[in-house]
Amino acid sequence: MAVFKCEKCGATKEGRCKPKKCPECTETGTMQKQEEKKTSGCGCACSAKK
Repeated sequence: MAVFKCEKCGATKEGRCKPKKCPECTETGTMQKQEEKKTSGCGCACSAKK
């Protein structure tokens, strides 16, 4: 999962796909990808090896 942040108001939204509009200020085209969320709780690649 990725975290998307609005360039206008700073609101964040987690999801797989980039939102078309900001959930807070409803501006379109302002959501930018910030970081990838790790799926493993420990942060290592052990779950990917299974």
